[in-house]
Amino acid sequence: MESTTFALPATARQVAYARALALRNQTLLPWATQQDRRSLSAWIDAQAKLTPLMQDARPSSKQVAFAERLARIKRRAVPDECFRDKGLMSKWINGNK
Repeated sequence: MESTTFALPATARQVAYARALALRNQTLLPWATQQDRRSLSAWIDAQAKLTPLMQDARPSSKQVAFAERLARIKRRAVPDECFRDKGLMSKWINGNK
């Protein structure tokens, strides 16, 4: 006698979380994966472990405020490229403390 297993449908919460992960990781969520609870769970586990591809590269408002305060004290200007990249801003701050 053959054992027949039925795939349980994914829950609405699973699908919503999977879609959020797909947006965060900029990847596609396969339609077939969304239909089965176990395969969607495995997909979610794999995607949750990944780091997001696009993190905001701009410096935080606190970084900008601190850099501008340092610039006033040192009587210099913060280079424009530092306002577009938090790594550059961090290096400029460390070099001008």
